[in-house]
Amino acid sequence: MKKLLEYPPFYFLVCLIIGITLQFYTQIWQYNLLYLGSSLLGFLIILYFLKRLQKRKIFSVVSLLLFVFIGVSSTYIRNPKNYTNYYAFHLTNTSSSIVTIQKVLKPGNYYTKYLAEVSRVDSIKTNGYILLNIKKDSAQTLLKVSNRVFIKTPFKELIPPLNPHQFDYKQYLAKQYVYHQVFLSKQEFKQLSNSNFSLVGLSASIREKVQTSLKKYHFSNDEFTVINALLLGQRQEISKELLESYTNAGAIHILAISGLHIGILLLLLSYVFKPLEKLSKGMIIKAICIILFLWSFAFIAGLSASVVRAVTMFTFVAVGQSFKRKKIIEYSLISSMFFLLLIKPMFLFDVGFQLSYLAVFGIVWVQPLLYNLWKPKLWLLDKGWGLFTVSIAAQAGILPISLYYFHQFPGLFILSNLIIIPFLGSILLFGIIIILLATLNILPQFIANIYGIIISIMNYFVNWVAHQEDFLFKEISMSFWEMIAWYIFIVFSYKVYIQKTLKSILSLLTSIIVLQGVYFYQKYQISNKNEFIVFHKSRHSIYGKRNGKELSIIGSLNKSILHQQKLIQSYRIGEHTSSKIIDSTFNVFSYKSKQILIVDSLGIYQIDGLKKPIILLKNSPRINLNRLIATLNPQKIIADGSNYKSYITRWKETCYKQKTPFWYTGQNGAYILKE
Repeated sequence: MKKLLEYPPFYFLVCLIIGITLQFYTQIWQYNLLYLGSSLLGFLIILYFLKRLQKRKIFSVVSLLLFVFIGVSSTYIRNPKNYTNYYAFHLTNTSSSIVTIQKVLKPGNYYTKYLAEVSRVDSIKTNGYILLNIKKDSAQTLLKVSNRVFIKTPFKELIPPLNPHQFDYKQYLAKQYVYHQVFLSKQEFKQLSNSNFSLVGLSASIREKVQTSLKKYHFSNDEFTVINALLLGQRQEISKELLESYTNAGAIHILAISGLHIGILLLLLSYVFKPLEKLSKGMIIKAICIILFLWSFAFIAGLSASVVRAVTMFTFVAVGQSFKRKKIIEYSLISSMFFLLLIKPMFLFDVGFQLSYLAVFGIVWVQPLLYNLWKPKLWLLDKGWGLFTVSIAAQAGILPISLYYFHQFPGLFILSNLIIIPFLGSILLFGIIIILLATLNILPQFIANIYGIIISIMNYFVNWVAHQEDFLFKEISMSFWEMIAWYIFIVFSYKVYIQKTLKSILSLLTSIIVLQGVYFYQKYQISNKNEFIVFHKSRHSIYGKRNGKELSIIGSLNKSILHQQKLIQSYRIGEHTSSKIIDSTFNVFSYKSKQILIVDSLGIYQIDGLKKPIILLKNSPRINLNRLIATLNPQKIIADGSNYKSYITRWKETCYKQKTPFWYTGQNGAYILKE
């Protein structure tokens, strides 16, 4: 780590990250490209004169500020909203559009989903991306990459989460510069001739031919989808159950082509091309061969973000190896990370990007320390111990961020890794041979059967591990600041282990105090938080009272089903609370100084003693809302997801005329009444 801190690009990377984050969350730079270029030129001129005047400290500070500005600039430049030909600037209520499919996404329950570029609005050439949702139909032909589609359906803004702590799909897509979506039936679009040549389109075409060749060999559905994910980077068709099994077993990284797969391929290729080292400039020739092979693999795998990240990372490693540089892995990681964020700044917010680099840093820094704790004499035991320490080191790198994003910990992840990863290189190599032979139509069926059996055994083992529920720890709460505090603690613990100085020990003690402070502060906040919540659930009514660490829930669903509802789970995890289901026959209750009246399908609301209550309408009561407002003079009227849409529309109009605040959870999100 000390060597890394002496590596200048490390500081440039940190400043680049600060600039990207600053621009994304604050939009601090809102001027045009001319001002952007002028500012960058200004920085360079200032640096030139500071260098001439030998003002080293000022030169260093300005250099770091330059890289912050470069982060801001790269984020601004990559955002299509900052250009005059952005499609949203040219849309009208009667606009027609032509969109080009860029990526096939995992389908939902009712729609197939695509990432599409808006290439034309009316007669104007445009840019920018949308989410395309096409209603499923048994007779429908799926769209492919590079297909062009003509549509006239209006674009809709993406919907934010309607309940607290639910996954924010709108924010997730915004980090990919996607801000609108469109819903279509098969009658509402017309497929046009394909777009002009593109690398992504060519990659998809080659991959489709490979998939068609593989389908001739009668792999089962689970076998084929895993092969598709493992070798071609396509996870869209994997069943929900199988995907969940890999997740719960701590083996989901096996199904996504990432640093693990590319690292194994690099080791295999280094061995295969090792004889080239004997030639003049053999190391350089070897590196070129490896890089060409890796990028060819990435191309066939669809040039997806995870594949491009991993191949870029190990391209830098291969180049470093050819020059026999010291600290090659650390320097390659920093350099590749800097390069990727410069070209694709939104990678910074990609969970896969974060996990990949943190896992590799964990392996590079922590694994040697763990491995040196014991030196087995038996070769097999030594290899097993090495693999064990690699798994532990990788988990040390990703555990806090994994808990922050996924809120669960697979206790048997070591078992999954110890059994599968030693054979993963052989599975990958065997798979590449299978693809080549299948594409050439010379693959013997018995070899395909053997490979299918291997994949089935892997699936069976993963499924068995996933069902050891006593070792799967779920609903683990981890806030953003807790995650940061844990990483500070891990870094300083590592520093103390390798360098036992007073300064490092004091830093570790400080990190412990910070960690405790974060926990104490959050515990205080949780214990003192009280609120009444009306959640949004389509066709059902769910509401509850929060008192400190406990949420009491009332709902129209069965108790066991209600407790497992994702919206309740998300709230429990996000707020570090527990929940209990209670039965309530009361339609009137008080919360602090507020009176809350619940009007259900019985339509009873004429109750004595009510003074300007908050009214919750549920289960579509047949009432005269004008009369209710005149009788009770409510502070606010809330309608949850259990009401008919036609009723909602009518009630909304009535409240608007009567100047009574109206809140519909299906549009405004969950209603939260705080102290």
